[in-house]
Amino acid sequence: METRSTKRKKYWSEGENGIDRISDLPDVVLHQILFHLPIKSIAQTSVLSKRWRSLWISFPDLDFTSINPIGVASTNAPNTKSSIKNKRLLLCPHSFSIKRVDFISQVLALRDKQSDLRILRFRAPLSFSRLNGLIRLAVRQHVQELDVEVATDDYFNFPRSVLTSESLRVFKLRSRYPGFRLLPPSVMKGGFQSLHTLSLSLVILYDQPTLSDLFTDSSFPRLKKLNLDACFGLKQLKVSCLALEEFTLENCFQLHGLDVSGAKLKTLQVASCFDAYCDKSWVKINAPSLRVMVWEYNAITENSSLENLVSAHEASIGFFVLNEDFSVTKLRSVSNLLSALSRLHTLTLEGQCVEVLSSRNYIANLMHPFDQLKSLELQTGFNKNYLPGLAYLFKCSPALHTLILKILNDYKIERRKWNKDLWDMPSSEEQFWESQSQALKPLLNNLSVVKIHGFLECENEVSLAKFLLKHGKALQEMTLFSGHCNYRDSLRRQKIRSQMMGFSRASSNAKIEFL
Repeated sequence: METRSTKRKKYWSEGENGIDRISDLPDVVLHQILFHLPIKSIAQTSVLSKRWRSLWISFPDLDFTSINPIGVASTNAPNTKSSIKNKRLLLCPHSFSIKRVDFISQVLALRDKQSDLRILRFRAPLSFSRLNGLIRLAVRQHVQELDVEVATDDYFNFPRSVLTSESLRVFKLRSRYPGFRLLPPSVMKGGFQSLHTLSLSLVILYDQPTLSDLFTDSSFPRLKKLNLDACFGLKQLKVSCLALEEFTLENCFQLHGLDVSGAKLKTLQVASCFDAYCDKSWVKINAPSLRVMVWEYNAITENSSLENLVSAHEASIGFFVLNEDFSVTKLRSVSNLLSALSRLHTLTLEGQCVEVLSSRNYIANLMHPFDQLKSLELQTGFNKNYLPGLAYLFKCSPALHTLILKILNDYKIERRKWNKDLWDMPSSEEQFWESQSQALKPLLNNLSVVKIHGFLECENEVSLAKFLLKHGKALQEMTLFSGHCNYRDSLRRQKIRSQMMGFSRASSNAKIEFL
């Protein structure tokens, strides 16, 4: 007599007509179907028949990240004997992690030795010896993509077996705690001949603060993507891989110097880097194919040399300024960086950029105009002291089509409520913008779309909105995002909106919308 479990297995495999159609599918098709299931579910199919066991031991894509990733524990299991056992394991994380690593080891050991391993991903707290053992098993099975995230009891060394792998194409190693050390440069430079993607996170480099001859074309002849995150102790870095197309560097707070060059580099992202206290910091970039550049929350370097950025199309720029350090040298560095991006079509300026551009010393360090810029997004606090910086940017963007202004309300700035009577008596802000009307004429003849987020009907933003409505010859739409307000502010807001709508109809054909 067949049990319910047996009937379910038979039905799943044979279907209603008793014909096993699924098992007749080619291995590559069934592997692709199984790829979308959690690893435990894939393993459970091996009990259906010899055919399914063969599929399991030859399955090329092993992703163990669904099995209780680091710091995640399941507590929804029913109160059965097995669940009670699991709960006991959860009370002893070390024991549970050993069980998990043993499962991964067993799966790798039981695999068909004739079937190459395409992908191996796992997250686990484990010792260095166990980590090395798992990686060696994977390398022996010609793994192509190895994605590992670990937490260890102590620092560990970069796994040596990865260096000599001829099959490995993608290697990602992230340490949760406490980090890992690279091998000596003479050893590191001897491998990676087939690698095209490398991602390293939480690297301890106090013994190797300068990496000037590691990321070269001879060491990484096929490297296309490089991601370095949280490299503690790193002070100087040079990257010059000819095949490199994407490079990301993040959270390297002790960095003094960065040199990046590559004929094929298309995307560059540098965030939260450079030592703000270093008085000799520098950056050098030479990338004729660069299309996208992200430079966010970095300390301003003493020197910036960006060359051959002739293909740059889109950029997001932001700085971390310590104690309003606007020295002439650093402002010249900012000017050099922005001038090198003068061919952009899309530009986002974040953080304290507008504040930097508004400093007294900046105007002496004029940057090149953005003659081809079509879209400009500014994220800033709207202080009247920032008006010179805004006006300067507008002058440098004569062909601008879309302006997006995101006002950061958490800035400690004074934003005075707009006074109804000031519609007939121009404020100092409005007088400032009127004084710029001739210099901003090229912009006003091309600007078509304006969006202002965080619009609170205060003097600064109302003055700018009025100015653009009055003088914008090509302006087609203005959208003002103001959010919620209390009842008293709501009445004032309605009056201001009514007055702005009337002003718009009298001086412009633009459609104005409040959201």
